[in-house]
Amino acid sequence: MLYLVAGSLLIGSALIALLAAAAGNTEFFAGNLALLLWITVAAAVGLVVLIAYQAYLLLRRIRAGVFGAKLTTRLFLIIGLMSLAPGLVVYGVSVQFLVRSIESWFDVRMENALEGGLALGQSALEHVQRETVKKTERVAQQLGDLPPILQAARLDDLREAAGLQELGLFDDNGNMLGFSSSDRASLLPKPPERGALWQVRLQQTWSRLQAVASGGIMVRVVASVNMSSLSERPRVVQVMQPVPRQLAQDAQQVEEARQGYQELLLSRLGLKRLYGISLTLALALALFSAFSLAFVLSERLAAPLRALARGTRAVARGDFTQVQTVSSRDELGMLTHSFNRMTRQLSDARAVAEESRDKLLEANSYLEGVLSSVTTGVVTLEHDLGVRVANPAAAKILGVARVDLEGRRLPDWSSENAGLAGFVREMVRHFHDSPTQPWREQIELATPNGKRILLARGTPLTAGEAPDYVLVIDDVTQLLQAQRDAAWGEVARRMAHEIKNPLTPIQLSAERLEAKLADKLEGPARETLIRATATIVGQVAAMKGLVDAFAQYARLPSPRIERLDINVTVMEVLHMYEGGVPIERHLADGLPPVAGDPALIGQVLVNLMKNAQEALEGSAAPLITVTTALSGSQVSLCVQDNGPGFPEELRGRLFEPYVTSKPKGTGLGLPVVKKIVEEHHGSIAVDNPETGGARVCVSLPALMSEEEQHA
Repeated sequence: MLYLVAGSLLIGSALIALLAAAAGNTEFFAGNLALLLWITVAAAVGLVVLIAYQAYLLLRRIRAGVFGAKLTTRLFLIIGLMSLAPGLVVYGVSVQFLVRSIESWFDVRMENALEGGLALGQSALEHVQRETVKKTERVAQQLGDLPPILQAARLDDLREAAGLQELGLFDDNGNMLGFSSSDRASLLPKPPERGALWQVRLQQTWSRLQAVASGGIMVRVVASVNMSSLSERPRVVQVMQPVPRQLAQDAQQVEEARQGYQELLLSRLGLKRLYGISLTLALALALFSAFSLAFVLSERLAAPLRALARGTRAVARGDFTQVQTVSSRDELGMLTHSFNRMTRQLSDARAVAEESRDKLLEANSYLEGVLSSVTTGVVTLEHDLGVRVANPAAAKILGVARVDLEGRRLPDWSSENAGLAGFVREMVRHFHDSPTQPWREQIELATPNGKRILLARGTPLTAGEAPDYVLVIDDVTQLLQAQRDAAWGEVARRMAHEIKNPLTPIQLSAERLEAKLADKLEGPARETLIRATATIVGQVAAMKGLVDAFAQYARLPSPRIERLDINVTVMEVLHMYEGGVPIERHLADGLPPVAGDPALIGQVLVNLMKNAQEALEGSAAPLITVTTALSGSQVSLCVQDNGPGFPEELRGRLFEPYVTSKPKGTGLGLPVVKKIVEEHHGSIAVDNPETGGARVCVSLPALMSEEEQHA
């Protein structure tokens, strides 16, 4: 805004200089009148726009509730009104003085004298023109009396006799026939104008006063030469006669003086307007300077207060970075300095708090990372059993979403999942019975995939009668299964070792007795011996089969891994079952190979087919369906029958040794299959389809290229 005030002063000074130059230089004034007027109008419009813009800014700040806007407006109006009253008085007096002064510059007598002098000069010039016309007509008459062949030769005599300066003879088309001049250095004259020739043809003399480039006035007259014969072409004579030099100079001076006076007279109104506009603009500049100064002063006064108000609002929002610049040492400067010191202290305090919070968040993030990476379920509870944190492992073990655990009370878990009712009931009972002591319990949890064994441990986190708790949950199903498998394997190995040794001597002894005594006995005694020997041999064979099953379960041979096409293995095994129970094959095309032992994978399919055939004994329409497919990166092999299916009470124990629903089954088929699949890094699942029967699916990792994996 200070630049605008300085600019207004510069504009005012420039306009005063232009007015002074216009008053002292009439030609400059007359030639630049329009430019001066446009400059003054443009400056006035610009100042009005600037003042309106300032007023608009103030109104917008007032409507927006900007602190200090009303104070700025009050100072703006007071200083403006103080400068307006004396400015208007000076403006009125100046305008009246200038108008009267300009009117006094123009006098009626001066105007009449210029008009009289101009009329006198015009009369003298017209007299010279008339005399030249008379001389030209006499010369034309004299030439008409001469024969055409002598007219050009007599031009000099006629010119000197008439006292003319230049005489020329032309035909009716303007072609020169003869020329005579008193000035030997003069050039050939210009031919008569076309308008002059047309007027001469009408038997009228043509005359004009023409200004000469070198100065002075020349009388130019063209007249017709009357020819004695009608057969000859008409001729014209042209006379160039200068006006006396003094008379020409006086006439030109009077004309120039009159023209200058007329121009000044015509610009009198513009001069009044120019001075009026200049004075108006000077008043506008003064008012604008006053208003601008008021605006600047009020802005500077209200700026510290507005900055403090803005800083206060920022502190209220929690922003302590609004440090105000101290540019004065008065009370406002001291207040601003105190405010800055307060905001710095608040900022330091908040920085310490944020640092502590960041450390806490970092610790929580680290703890969250640790809890997310462990496979043990961890749940932290408040004293009223409200769940604060539950890691992903806990949600996975319990079979529910993490969002359904956190933020709720432990007793409310069973409302969303009825399968957790027993687990929740036991946990709540332990926390109520032992609120300040750690406890431990093994719990069986029913899930859609079977029963799972969980080991739950509760520990109080804080001391007191109502402490917070941590609940640790481990899924020990696989661990217990591995322990049982190891125990059964050890039992099977020892039983196979202890039983297998006496079987062969028993069988050999029975066969030897039959061979020694069969020929010596007759009748019923012989039959009894043969029947008893056959029973012993048959039971020994059965015992050997049981021992072989024990030995196979206890220690499978080491697999010889190679690239295996599962469809080829399936076809090789199913050839052995042709002609028996009907078999449907649904083998997927283009299956990738798997890494496996052909003999062991074949044994898996043989055991599954054997179990399916035994389950279909006595069925009216037995059917076995064998299916292969690709599921992601796993190749699956499924064997399904339409028999009675797996008993529900045995679903969770089908892979334990000696668990079977068949009267003659050993219960070792599925455990052996499970061990073979696990050694091939696969998985096995059993279920009863809705269409009936039983289904066993084995999944093995596929050997796929990098392109196939990314695809």
